[in-house]
Amino acid sequence: MGKKIRILIILVVLAALGVGAWWYWHRPATADALTLYGNVDLRQASLAFNGSERIDQVLVEEGDVVKKGQVLARLDTGRLAPQVREADATVASQRAMVLKLRNGSRPEEIAQARANLTSAKADADNANIQLERRMSLTVNSTISKQELDTTKAAAAVADAKVEVAQSALELAIAGPRAEDLLQAEAQLRGSEAQLALIREQLNDAELIAPVDAVVRSRLMEPGEMAGPMKPVLSLAVIKTKWVRAYVSEPNLGHVKPGMRARITTDSFPDKPQDGWVGFISPVAEFTPKTVETADLRSSLVYEVRVFVDDKDDLLRLGMPATVTLLPNEPLKPLPAGGQETDAKAKS
Repeated sequence: MGKKIRILIILVVLAALGVGAWWYWHRPATADALTLYGNVDLRQASLAFNGSERIDQVLVEEGDVVKKGQVLARLDTGRLAPQVREADATVASQRAMVLKLRNGSRPEEIAQARANLTSAKADADNANIQLERRMSLTVNSTISKQELDTTKAAAAVADAKVEVAQSALELAIAGPRAEDLLQAEAQLRGSEAQLALIREQLNDAELIAPVDAVVRSRLMEPGEMAGPMKPVLSLAVIKTKWVRAYVSEPNLGHVKPGMRARITTDSFPDKPQDGWVGFISPVAEFTPKTVETADLRSSLVYEVRVFVDDKDDLLRLGMPATVTLLPNEPLKPLPAGGQETDAKAKS
């Protein structure tokens, strides 16, 4: 008997909660509530390639839901890939040159320079000995003046080779000049920058989704020449949605940023959604044609954007909606500045 009573109490509580929820969603607007009429709006983005090349692939269709970072289209990279390989080879060669200058002369090179100097000195000593012998023979006129001049020239050449070998040894020991190393390092940085630029151009050959969105339309097809000023795809951002409504000047003072609202549509009259005022235009304008209430026609109004968290993705672009502002409920906290950041952007 006690178990039946407990079950009965639970059913009564559940019924009371259901009635309370139904009343909350279908409760009549208070006398202070303000009703506005408008249309559902959302962000839209037109995507274009950074480079100018023929389109190789378009990977999505109209109506596809895409995620942030997803590849949507690709350009033909037949000419970019060889440029990347060439620039990569140039960077590798320049790095080897910088490393060579930093390491300086190898011990084997210094030893070779010393050996060359020793050989040059030996040749010079031999040439000078020959010159002394022949000069002694000129006293008795045993050799001609021409032979003596030839011997003198050979001795001078041998002495010059010694100086050249001595300089080569000193350069091998000292290593490369600091200026040569700085020049090679600068050339390496330039080559690396050129490689990074070409790689970035290769990365730009893929069109990436910037946010979660729905593909509205394909504006270009494979084989067409793309460019920075030619959008390839049009996306509709599904995260941020709002109702663009208009309030007359007499009622403007009753609307505040963060004011809670209830949004209903003809398509889903039994599924009202919670919203909040995120933006109030500071400039008046004439009533747009989309506002269908007779009392607001031909009068000055202010644009109001009522944001909505459409978790079930029920609202569509341009859908007519009715907004009931609820001044008696607590205001929703907004970012610094008093209005939604997204609302300030031009849609």
